Amino acid sequence: MPKPGPMPQPRPAPEGARCLVTGAGGYIGGRLVPELLDAGYRVRCLARTPAHLKDHPWADRVEIVRGDVTDAESLRPALDGVDVGYYLVHSMRSGGNFEQTDRTAARTFAEESKRAGLRRIVYLGGLTPRDVPDDQLSRHLRSRAEVGRIFLESGVPTTVLRAAVVIGSGSASFEMLRYLTERLPVMVTPSWVGTRVQPIGVRDVLRYLVGSAGMPPEVNRSFDIGGPDVLTYREMMIRYAAVARLPRRLIVPVPMLTPRLSSHWIGLVTPVPADLARPLAESLRHEVVCSEHDIARFVPDQPGAPLSFDRALELALQRVQDAQVSTRWSSASLPGAPSDPLPTDPDWAGGSLYSDERARVVDAGQAELWRVIEGTGGENGWYSFPLAWAVRGWLDRLVGGVGLRRGRRDAEHLRVGDALDFWRVEEIERGRLLRLRAEMRLPGLAWLELRAERDEQGRTRYRQRALFHPRGLLGQVYWWSVAPFHAIVFGGMARNIARKAEKASRR
Repeated sequence: MPKPGPMPQPRPAPEGARCLVTGAGGYIGGRLVPELLDAGYRVRCLARTPAHLKDHPWADRVEIVRGDVTDAESLRPALDGVDVGYYLVHSMRSGGNFEQTDRTAARTFAEESKRAGLRRIVYLGGLTPRDVPDDQLSRHLRSRAEVGRIFLESGVPTTVLRAAVVIGSGSASFEMLRYLTERLPVMVTPSWVGTRVQPIGVRDVLRYLVGSAGMPPEVNRSFDIGGPDVLTYREMMIRYAAVARLPRRLIVPVPMLTPRLSSHWIGLVTPVPADLARPLAESLRHEVVCSEHDIARFVPDQPGAPLSFDRALELALQRVQDAQVSTRWSSASLPGAPSDPLPTDPDWAGGSLYSDERARVVDAGQAELWRVIEGTGGENGWYSFPLAWAVRGWLDRLVGGVGLRRGRRDAEHLRVGDALDFWRVEEIERGRLLRLRAEMRLPGLAWLELRAERDEQGRTRYRQRALFHPRGLLGQVYWWSVAPFHAIVFGGMARNIARKAEKASRR
């Protein structure tokens, strides 16, 4: 790796400079926002659904605006008065014309950034081998490279950071590595386990992102970013086992496991669904090693940085053990996740709507009941017929869904936008309401509401409502085929949540 030349002093951002962060609800964006705030920047976050950011610990320190990177009209007010725009939005679909969507979104953001007079665009893309033609790259890596070129040719000074595998608590790459290594002491693996990659700790990614905001105006280029270690994926799994104090793993590569097949294999073994695992697997077909470290000229390396692979693993594992994972790969909504309004919203368009409602008086305080409600899912389960929930999760995985293994970000507390097994938290009224939107594969839209309230006599009451809006005949067939099990699944859930709250109140 060539040594960097003389190191110019980074240009400080103007006092009170404002940054716009797109993708603030995602894994990197949700961690970048507090780093920018701590560095003295004013931060504005762009979100299609601003309510999904309201429970983040930094929400009251930022300005949150509604908008979409594909919609120029919504971008104009969002970019007004902004100095630096962070573009952290990617399509993770495996099918469809996602490349055109990414292209359109990048061009729209670039054009509106130039119109608004931004001082800099900062884009986090993927590390691609410089000697491999674009037509030999995976569709996802090719799209990431194209988005970077669009920004570099936009007329707005741009920093493109190119990273390979990001190691941090909750990252998709870390979760994939973690579950493959922990669950399979003997692994039959795809041939890409022999591909060399240069992983980077998420702390260093964030450091480079924040530092990029202060680059001089003449800088308009891409930078390779990586840690000090170059490893094969096989070596990464062996090192993970050592850091996690697991017995050494036996790894047997099998050449016939293509990226498509291996993505389904990853989807069955890890919480990462096949739709997300496929671009991760495809990115490992080619060697991805940094060809320069010029970023250090503008964002100087500090003692101990960049982090070694082992140190990045240690920090990530410690965060997991301490239940201090601030964002996860599942923080961002899944491709194709429903976005239609709740049937009780004013703009609901009507149609068939089925519901299953349960209510119970609970001999416990409303606060005790709420703690049980908020703790539902993940390791705590769903309080009824575990086999039925497990089978439903496995069926979802088999058809390419997320299944139950996404778990929870935090064992006790939820916030709007959190993934919760195969649900996503759509609304929380602290102490009163938890509303979940289904993200499993369904022929329709589904919600589950859990409420803690007081009845007319002042007693604590648990109220539960499952809603389903079928799509076509298949949706109707689905509802009536599972309806006979509702008394066991939903009835048992209401009964056991009430019992758990009552038991907790007697302690």
